[in-house]
Amino acid sequence: MAFKPLSALNRRDILKSLAAAGALTAGPGLGQLAFSTPGMAMADDGRILVVLFFRGGMDVMNFIGPSNDAVYIDARPADLRLLDSGDRAGIALDSDLAPGVDFRLHPEAGALHEIYRQGDLAIVQATGLANATRSHFEAQELMERGLAAEPKGNAALGTEGGWAARLLQQMGGNGGLTAVSTAGGVPRLLQGFPQALSIPDLRNGFGLPGGAGTQAVLERLYPGGGQSAAFNPDVSRSGRTALDAALRLNAALPRGPDGKVAAYQPEHGGAFEGDIGRSLETVARLIRMDAGLKVACVDMGGWDTHEGQAGRFKGLIHQMSGSLATFWNDLSDYHDRLTLVTVSEFGRRLRANRSGGTDHGHGSVMMVLGGGVAGGRLLGRWPGLQPQDLDERVDLAVTTDYREVLATVLKHRLGITQFDTVFPGFRPGTGDPALFRA
Repeated sequence: MAFKPLSALNRRDILKSLAAAGALTAGPGLGQLAFSTPGMAMADDGRILVVLFFRGGMDVMNFIGPSNDAVYIDARPADLRLLDSGDRAGIALDSDLAPGVDFRLHPEAGALHEIYRQGDLAIVQATGLANATRSHFEAQELMERGLAAEPKGNAALGTEGGWAARLLQQMGGNGGLTAVSTAGGVPRLLQGFPQALSIPDLRNGFGLPGGAGTQAVLERLYPGGGQSAAFNPDVSRSGRTALDAALRLNAALPRGPDGKVAAYQPEHGGAFEGDIGRSLETVARLIRMDAGLKVACVDMGGWDTHEGQAGRFKGLIHQMSGSLATFWNDLSDYHDRLTLVTVSEFGRRLRANRSGGTDHGHGSVMMVLGGGVAGGRLLGRWPGLQPQDLDERVDLAVTTDYREVLATVLKHRLGITQFDTVFPGFRPGTGDPALFRA
């Protein structure tokens, strides 16, 4: 990254610089780290929300499928559906979602099934946007902003940023590393919350692009006390908070005699695999460092499987299942504070295409993992796969607005009740009271 002279820097450059800092530079045995500065005790109960976005439109019918449904069997070859017998049989799920339907989980999701069996993971079937767009861009944009459709006129005011940013504004900051994304930049979900940082990988440390030179410029732009002449006090305070958080984080990472960041070993075994593993390891480190984290946004791509889906999908499910289980088991001391929810912009068509893949569909699935979750169950409403039950007679229909699941999580886990602020124009129903224990 070319370092720009001070005169050429603007606020966007600075925020991009801070956001990209994690890309530059770290593994078990973090030891007992203290990230927070003395006297910076958290004002809340330390609840943490992790949002895992499956980018590309995950094929839920290849992840959790009705193995004994005749329409399902007719619509897909054996390698793109869940089987009820044989060497590649899906994992039977204990469920009363739909009488007589044998829902099975992908055979590579054994580690995830163990969490489900233990009652910490709930799955909500047939979720998504009521708007049946099949555009990745449009669907992701709407879901990250917490909308059902693009608002017009005055209704658009205040909807540009992400729902997680609006959530954080309602929760208030604690002066720590409040919000992070493990993607290469700050996603729409967090846009509108200036203190959000992008930290893709901590295995090699966390340094500012340009090193000491960049730090010196940022110190001048964002002096302590919000006294910057270049920005208004709110922007100056946000910039200073982000800079301080980045510097404290790098200083708190444990290092060996050679100066390299010590490797991270998750407790209770397991391994963080692939890109999602790297991202979840980063989030686990931050949680263990007591960095003040409230919201973490994690992306997992690769789900746009128009052709050759079977092998690719198998690998993705293996990485996702193993890494999520490792993450959950590693953070056993934090279960009461931790909630993870998954979302994908849409599912795939019921019928497989001629390229060994599936095309953009509609109904998807959401998973909720965490303390207080009444797991071990499939929830929501199963619409069925008969032609008259399908969306436009080709897709799994959406029976639960994705915001209903999110709102239920925010209410039960974060104490949020002003949903219209987080999800503009949305009036939640009663949610699903079965999602959490009383």
